[in-house]
Amino acid sequence: MASGQHYFVGVDVGTASVRAALVTHEGRVKNLVEEPIHIWEPHADQYVQSSEDIWAMCCSAVRKVTMGVKKDQVRGIGFDATCSLVVLDQNFQPVAVNEDGICDRNVVMWMDHRAAEQAARITATGHAALKRVGGVMSPEMQPPKLLWLKENLMESCWKDAAHFFDLPDFLSWKATGSLSRSLCTLVCKWTYSPPDGWDDTFWTTIGLADLLEENYFKIGSIASCPGVPVGAGLTQEAAADLGLNPGVAVGTSLIDAHAGGLGVIGADVAGFRLPREGQPIASRMALICGTSSCHMAISRQALFVPGVWGPYQSAMVPGFWLNEGGQSATGKLIDHIVKSHPAHTAVQERAEKSGEGLYSFLNHHLETMATDPTLPDLLTSNLHVWPDFHGNRSPLADPALKGMVRADEPTPGFLHERDGELIFSLAGGGSLAGPDGGRPGAAVPGHAAGPGSKITSAQSRHLHVRWSTVRISQNVLSIQLGTRHILQAMREAGHDITTLFLCGGLSKNRLFVWTHANATGGRDARHNLLLLLMAADGLMKAVPSGLPVVLPAEREAVLVGAAMLGACASGHYGSIQVCVLVPTGSSEGGRPLL
Repeated sequence: MASGQHYFVGVDVGTASVRAALVTHEGRVKNLVEEPIHIWEPHADQYVQSSEDIWAMCCSAVRKVTMGVKKDQVRGIGFDATCSLVVLDQNFQPVAVNEDGICDRNVVMWMDHRAAEQAARITATGHAALKRVGGVMSPEMQPPKLLWLKENLMESCWKDAAHFFDLPDFLSWKATGSLSRSLCTLVCKWTYSPPDGWDDTFWTTIGLADLLEENYFKIGSIASCPGVPVGAGLTQEAAADLGLNPGVAVGTSLIDAHAGGLGVIGADVAGFRLPREGQPIASRMALICGTSSCHMAISRQALFVPGVWGPYQSAMVPGFWLNEGGQSATGKLIDHIVKSHPAHTAVQERAEKSGEGLYSFLNHHLETMATDPTLPDLLTSNLHVWPDFHGNRSPLADPALKGMVRADEPTPGFLHERDGELIFSLAGGGSLAGPDGGRPGAAVPGHAAGPGSKITSAQSRHLHVRWSTVRISQNVLSIQLGTRHILQAMREAGHDITTLFLCGGLSKNRLFVWTHANATGGRDARHNLLLLLMAADGLMKAVPSGLPVVLPAEREAVLVGAAMLGACASGHYGSIQVCVLVPTGSSEGGRPLL
């Protein structure tokens, strides 16, 4: 790397791992390192982590990602993380957040739904603050989690707790020693509302009046916009832990999804002939899709969308209002469907033999199946999925809602179960049993079979792949239709969204992107021609569909967004707005550069 080059570090703490990236001032990721973090599930609907484990993995990742550059080349660092709740005592030591009493496990994860009953009670108050969260308090937000800790762990947690941090703010404090909070975290997850700040009546009404003490010292009395310098930069101790110089600028943090939105929503699309090209940034929706999915839409005026979080003032891009839709389980649901499927082992073996990753193998198989005119429509034949297996975040805002898989009848041409036996249904009405059956039927595609014949092991593997692929494609489509539902709610409330900008792990999955583009539709629900910017492998082409989907050239948009925070704090950019809107290059592989 050039010795005259300077860099910024972006740190992203996701659900199950910490990632760190070394990013150039042009927004290019030069190095990337990932470290795993622990998750414990002590009880039903409870997910906990350790803040010490998370910080240790942050330090390890940053040290590794900066090994090839001199310390003085790193000018700034920014953190993003999940909106999990960190609890520390007056000496800044961890406090246990579940009945097991293990102090190191002091983080209530974002997806922890233990406080569903408390969230429902808060919603029932009808307090005016609820208007800014779509009218319904989610158990994924911090007020119900705090109330649960007070009501259930008074002696072992609440009495000892002196500091409650959102995880992004904990990382900023750990790096700088500053107790200032991010406007992003406080506004989006704690009901803070600038310029007025905290609403005393809200906390008193829900039973947490004790948090008002010392001007809300326990949950934060100072809030800064994203990218504003935190304290005096890295402390001596933090710098030693991270392998950087003391005083390196630290930008005020963001929630991980908001960092992704920051990193992708300003992508330069000039010259790609998008419908309504040249429209303002407020016409874009950033979709950050990983374990869960977040749908970020910004506007110049406050727009209230029933069942959708927000409007949040300056929570992602200063000067803009933010509405945040979401789905609580997307990548996690797809992983569950794949790994719990009876065909998982067989399909995994075939993928390994082909030299492909599992999802790439299944996507390629689906593409092959889609070209077979003898097969029924894979996405509409008898198999129906409601994907809210971890509740509906928006726009129904029902955390108790459950998912559903329904097969009206065996889907013709595909494997299904009957009385514990695997059956291959034929379009003509026959069936072929397997792997040990012997029902009359016709040939499995690619394999000869006649009346009374048994499915061979090769035929069985072939059918396993088809069955697995159909189940996965249906779940992916159901997720995309959830996005369409969110889009519809936002449009009805006044958002004029014309383009989707995708980032996150699922944006690297062709099936996910492809079906997302197909499912979104236009304002009048007609199918318009999709102008889908080509992926690097060139496999995606224009199809009858809805909104244009943009994949940024720099696919690690969340990490770029985190690095932007450090760049702003260092003074390299004058503001987040400038950082977001500065175009940085031409197209590459059909995808616009950031």
